[in-house]
Amino acid sequence: MTPNTPIKLSRECEAIEIPSGAHMKLPEGAEVRVMQFVGSSYTIVSDYGMFRIDVKDADAIGLTPTSPTGSGEAGQEFSEKIVWDQLKTVYDPEIPVNVADLGLIYACDITPVESGDHRIDIKMSMTAPGCGMGNVLKSDVESKLKGLPTVKEVNVELVFDPPWGPARMSEAARLQLGFDL
Repeated sequence: MTPNTPIKLSRECEAIEIPSGAHMKLPEGAEVRVMQFVGSSYTIVSDYGMFRIDVKDADAIGLTPTSPTGSGEAGQEFSEKIVWDQLKTVYDPEIPVNVADLGLIYACDITPVESGDHRIDIKMSMTAPGCGMGNVLKSDVESKLKGLPTVKEVNVELVFDPPWGPARMSEAARLQLGFDL
């Protein structure tokens, strides 16, 4: 597949509209263009707008579904590093940068609970307060972190104070997006 090449959906496909976060189904035969593949989803555009489709639906755009980025290697011990590594597998569907490097994670608190298990509390923001993808990204963070070894509970809270700004991005993200350092 060549980027931006028109593709006709081979079947009806569930999609999430960007930036509203509305769930809908794109009809079989709809013409789409793949804009990016990051994490475990594709960002596509069509005459209907911009959407995110899950990697499990890759066959609808003529690609072989790959297993989504998971929770690390089997037997890997729990650590703060693997929590942050997992956060770096969640991508903003409009920007090809993960939520950690974008600076959307305001706090990550890890608390031991009974029998060696862990609870993770995340405070995260969006690049814009009205972004409809907030609940979608919140759900992505929750599901990725719940897949980690010994994680029994994940709480993700969307916060907007202080407001997000480009200064929160990592140096690598600013370079990738062409922001002056």
